[in-house]
Amino acid sequence: MSQSTVLILPGWQGSGPLHWQMRWVAQYGDVVVEQHDWMRPLRGDWLSRLDDVLSDLEGPVFLAAHSLGCIQVAAWAAVSAQTHKVKAALLVAPGDVEASNFKDVFSTWQPIVMNRLPFKSLLVGSQNDPFCTLERAQAFAKAWGSDFLNLGNKGHVNADSNLGDWPEGRAMLNSLMKEKEHGH
Repeated sequence: MSQSTVLILPGWQGSGPLHWQMRWVAQYGDVVVEQHDWMRPLRGDWLSRLDDVLSDLEGPVFLAAHSLGCIQVAAWAAVSAQTHKVKAALLVAPGDVEASNFKDVFSTWQPIVMNRLPFKSLLVGSQNDPFCTLERAQAFAKAWGSDFLNLGNKGHVNADSNLGDWPEGRAMLNSLMKEKEHGH
């Protein structure tokens, strides 16, 4: 049986060292899907990069996406021939690239792909996320076929949210990984 891999998909501008994603890389050996340009994210580039990383992996893959990384997962899943490798995804604080104040920065990301994901997923949203309303996060979850969890007032669920290593988030990912192991 192949070793499972957790791919970390940061959002726009990447995730700094205090972000839970980078803490997970340090603590658990998860793999960051590095992008060529974190500041000017082009959808085609980001999707190709994820596909490149996946082409080098064998066994089961689990995704831990944040912000634009969530939008990346939905767009990638709609076009990739490698979705069978992904067993589940933890989608945290999706960034609404269609919101009026972000439309110019993320023009290549519109429209947001609203297709059902071909793997199990859990979308975690926050009531006071400045980059996505709770209602919009719930709409993404519904469209993508994701379970939804409201974290309450946790902002953008990033380093500014003071989550530290975010063990609760890791428990959510571990739960998704166990479900797939047992075929549920």
